[in-house]
Amino acid sequence: MSRRNTILITTIAAISIGALGSGATVGFVGLIATQIVIEASAQEILLPLGDGKISSGPELGSVYSCQTQFGGAGAFRDGDWIQGNWWDPNGIPVVDGEVLWPNSEISVSVSDDLRLIRANNLPSHPTGIYPIGAQDDAYQYDRNPNSISAQSIVLDLPAVPTIAASPTCLPMGMIGFSLTGVAIFNALDGMGRDAPAHEILDACGGHPERTGQYHYHGLSVCIEDPGAMAERHSELVGFALDGFGIFGPAGEDGVWLTTQNLDACHGHTHSINWNGTGRDIFHYHLTRDYPYTLGCFRGTPVAQMEQQAPTLGSRGGGRPGGRPPPPRR
Repeated sequence: MSRRNTILITTIAAISIGALGSGATVGFVGLIATQIVIEASAQEILLPLGDGKISSGPELGSVYSCQTQFGGAGAFRDGDWIQGNWWDPNGIPVVDGEVLWPNSEISVSVSDDLRLIRANNLPSHPTGIYPIGAQDDAYQYDRNPNSISAQSIVLDLPAVPTIAASPTCLPMGMIGFSLTGVAIFNALDGMGRDAPAHEILDACGGHPERTGQYHYHGLSVCIEDPGAMAERHSELVGFALDGFGIFGPAGEDGVWLTTQNLDACHGHTHSINWNGTGRDIFHYHLTRDYPYTLGCFRGTPVAQMEQQAPTLGSRGGGRPGGRPPPPRR
């Protein structure tokens, strides 16, 4: 991919996310007001790399992580999509395949003051083929040995969450759940790096961890967002474990948001449609730039309720994080 005629844009730039491959095209068009790099001839977009942006408290542009020591695994080799402190989301390989999950299940209901989410964590959209095969070009960088398997998702969230006295840290693992039936993780891989920039994901931006739980680390082009497509406020696309809504990247007036437009937890407060009525309430936004999902919990997170393991079980493998160690150099 050519790096010629690369220019630095610090004003508002119109971005169109194009073809996803395998016949799927996502027509998200919006405005991003942030410092990005665009290669004029190829619509190349460079995003700031999030490595090292881990904090011990709420901090704009960082992940307030409960885990402070990282000894896990991740993709063992980077490619030319990482350029110094920038990375090219259009230059990173994707895991091959288009696997359908016809048994995907999710239900969301409200009972009294609780929002009940029940799901099996199988996505409503196609995924890549996992484990990553040796014939896949992704195998040169990431040898994820894990298979996608059903999980028991049982969440009882507050239907009208409230802001806590102080933000709390994000764990590794599930921090929210999307309406596509997929878990949402924070921006970090097992080594504490910028996961979307280093890990090789499928065309929908997901992959399985060692128990088989398929998940996103960032904004997925397979999450439907008619609001953003119509240049108005994004639709509700999921819920964080504190009960607050997670919306797509477009804010009021359809302008695409960046981390700089949001607070340290990656959200803000204004009137939205909540439980069928207009309400001024805090909510999160997914963004194209790090930390992509949440920076911290603004409310009080709940734990997933224990339930019997799903019929399909969990098929893990490898070290924590599901990757082989980096090769010795």
